[in-house]
Amino acid sequence: MKQILIIDKSHLFRAYLQLKLEESDVEVSVAKNVLEGISKLRTYYPDLLILDYHIEGHRGYLEILKQKQVNVNLTQVPVIITAQQISQQKLIELIPYKVQKLFTKPVKIEALLETISELLGLRFEIDPAPAFLDVHVNDSVIFIEIAQGMNQDKLNMLQFRLLELIELYELKTPRVIMMMSDIKLGIPDTPNLYKLLYIVMKLPGMRSQNVCVLTTDDFVKQFAAKQRDYPNIASVDTLGEALDYLFPGLDSLGADERAGRPGDRLLRFDRSGQEAPQQLRFNSDPMELSGLIQEAIENLRIAVVDDDFVIQELIKNAFQHTGALVRPFFDGREFLDALDTERFNLIFLDLVMPGLDGFAVLKFMREHNIQQPVIVLSVMTARETVIRAFQLGVKSYLVKPIKPHDVYKKTAEILRSIF
Repeated sequence: MKQILIIDKSHLFRAYLQLKLEESDVEVSVAKNVLEGISKLRTYYPDLLILDYHIEGHRGYLEILKQKQVNVNLTQVPVIITAQQISQQKLIELIPYKVQKLFTKPVKIEALLETISELLGLRFEIDPAPAFLDVHVNDSVIFIEIAQGMNQDKLNMLQFRLLELIELYELKTPRVIMMMSDIKLGIPDTPNLYKLLYIVMKLPGMRSQNVCVLTTDDFVKQFAAKQRDYPNIASVDTLGEALDYLFPGLDSLGADERAGRPGDRLLRFDRSGQEAPQQLRFNSDPMELSGLIQEAIENLRIAVVDDDFVIQELIKNAFQHTGALVRPFFDGREFLDALDTERFNLIFLDLVMPGLDGFAVLKFMREHNIQQPVIVLSVMTARETVIRAFQLGVKSYLVKPIKPHDVYKKTAEILRSIF
């Protein structure tokens, strides 16, 4: 039986990976810090080490690798490193320690399992069913977006991803909208639907009246309606109806009263009843950047593409104490020219600029498969503008005028994820 040691500070990542590996009869041991990791390394003699680069500060990972290197029984053990961000210089430090692969977080589990399979000669059962699953938080609401179909592996990962988000946003009484677009299900999908519902209802603080299914699929609607254990789960056709269900009476409040209520910004945005999933990725709960992703952004390269000098300075000042490099660009053409020789971990992009605007930049990046996280900066209010931006691959946006705190929370939203 193959043995794998996982040393990672994220208990959710350790738990998920251990569960997946043990399904394939792999013996797994886990450690959450350097001391525990070194102790298990000395006694466990694994066939593979999976190590978090950010374990206990800047040099913890190196202590573990050095201990491995001086032990003749461990010298040839292959290593997989997981990291939020890592500089080229520090990457060179890993060469002597038999590091076989580096995975940046959020980790693509399928690719990680494929590498483990290649290194150890193992075979993992992976559900081949086509499925798209995405999870994000907006105004204390968890949006679970499912399209194309249902997939067992993605559902297993969903359980841990939801717990990660609840921890990150400190949600005491979460509300959930399950968006099931571009999907037609039938009787064979019933076990997966039960599993999805079970995962959601077992979340800390979850109540059935705080769950809503957004779908046009008759089979899914019938399934939701037949849940006797959870009779308050609603099934609706539009985002507006879902928010009305989760936040009853919001429209009866005055504008000042609504301002501080969760969901209000989403409700204000559009009430036409024709909402699309692309509109849902805004307005996350506030959080502090310092201490949360400080290590992750130490070597971050950030582009600010905006013709407004004030915005450029605001973002530069927001990151000035983090060690991140912020590179300003005054128009889209200047930025695209720089992409010939530079790569960025995060891009703040204004949609409306003279010359080559933000939409043209997004289109170019999509056509040339340039996959770098983009946060749009805009005064956009038109529904069509928002939908167009998300269709071009935007994951998040900030409405001007922005504040440093808004920049922090959006950055954390993108870079904090481990899955």
